[in-house]
Formats: sequence, C-alpha cells, structure tokens
Amino acid sequence: MALQDKYINPFTDFGFKKLFGSEPNKDLLIDFLNQVLPGKHKVKDLTYARTEQLGNTETDRKAIFDLYCIGENGERFIVEMQKAKQNFFKDRSVYYSSFPIQEQAKKGDWNYQLAAVYMVGILDFTFSEDEQEVRHEVQLKDQKCRVFYDKLTYIYLEMPNFSKTEGDLQSNFDKWMYVLQQLPYLQNRPKALQDRVFQKLFEAAEIAKFTPDEKNKYEESLKYYRDLKNVVDTSFDEGKAEGKVEIARQMKLKGMDSNLISEITGLPIDEIEKL
Repeated sequence: MALQDKYINPFTDFGFKKLFGSEPNKDLLIDFLNQVLPGKHKVKDLTYARTEQLGNTETDRKAIFDLYCIGENGERFIVEMQKAKQNFFKDRSVYYSSFPIQEQAKKGDWNYQLAAVYMVGILDFTFSEDEQEVRHEVQLKDQKCRVFYDKLTYIYLEMPNFSKTEGDLQSNFDKWMYVLQQLPYLQNRPKALQDRVFQKLFEAAEIAKFTPDEKNKYEESLKYYRDLKNVVDTSFDEGKAEGKVEIARQMKLKGMDSNLISEITGLPIDEIEKL
C-alpha cells in the first residue's frame, strides 16, 4: 500500500506532477532541467503552458504532454515521464515535438525564425539494448555527423541503466537520477542529497503531509502505474500479434483508455474496442 511508503513514486502521474508540475515547485523543475539540458543552455525561469495540444482541424489528432513549459526566451520544453515501452516510441517523440514548432508560426510577414524546442523523456525502460548509457542527446545531423539544426533536441534518460549507489554520486545530474530512481524506497533523506533543492523535493514528496484527497488520488495513480507495468513488462517482448492482443485485452479489463492501449500495443482503436 502506498500509505506505508514515506515518499511518493515519481513515475506515477500524480507523483510526477506533484513534484514538477505546480508553480510552487517550479524551482525543482528548473534545477532538474539544468542538469539534463546541454551545458550551453541554462534555464533561469519558465512558465507552465497548456499541456493539451490540438491540431489545425477537428479531425487532426491531438497530443497531451505530461508537462509543457516555455522559457523566458521563448524556448519550449516538453517533459514526459514514460512508464512503459511503446511501439513507435521514437515516432511519438517526433510527432509530439511538432506541436511546439507549429505553434510558433506568426500571421502576416514572418521570417520563420524559431525558438529552441527540447523534448525530455524520463524513461522507466530501455530502448537501446546494445548500450548502457543513461543520457541520450539527439539532434538533426548531416552525412558527416555535423549538427544541421541545433534548435530541436531530444534528450532521453534511460533510468534502468543508472546503477550508481549513494556513495558513487558526484554530480548534481547523478543526484537527480538517484532520487528519481530511489525515492519511493527511501525512508530518510540521504546525506548526499542535503542540497536545498532536494530538501524541498523530499518535503513535497512526503505522503504523510498530503491531504486525504491527495492520498486517494495518489493511491489510484500508483495502482494504475503498477497495473500498467505488470501487463507491459511481462508481455511486451513476446513480439507476436496474439501477444499484443492479449496485452490489449488485459489492459482493457483493467479499465485503461483505448487511446493509451493503442499507443502501447500499436493495435488500431477499432480492434481494441471489439475485444
């Protein structure tokens, strides 16, 4: 039960948005972004924007981000917490990044100058089986591996590849990876995480300080997370059509949304609805 834990699981929807998605905790998000973004880019301030992105027409598919922020110089930051491996995961990332690009279009005379767009994915799974890297930075490059366009950057954090213990933590990046990975298993704040930003994070993450409504919402979010992980992690690698159908069937029995089931399994929504 979640209420036996001292701190929330940041991989739940509720936990992630509790820590990073509210104005009072904006400094947590800024500090985190400054550890994972390229060194040349430091965030001083940002504002939260609408997470639901609509297409140009009613028939266009929409996108709903976990967090969407705009920096003081117009930079766009999409921050996504990905709980389980999905088919066409990279395609989804590229599709999502197209929305903050399109929204910068201006009516009338416009020179097409764009602000930088960053897509940050915190992954509770691995997608590069041949490597053990934690942080991946991807940009558009030419045939000689020279950066062609430096204003569109994808950053993926493969959390299962992070294996450092508390005694191994050196940089602030290490500390953030450690706290995201180990937070739900801790009972006290580690000595290596005594910085002021982590003091605030642990205070925000303490379940005992939640209101009854917050505790109920967290319990629901945690159950959803565990159900999703259980279904996907045990069945995703089967790689057979019938395996995907069985995954979809189990997810539907647990009351999960058809659109989410379609994204994870790759099955058409109309086929899912027939199950």
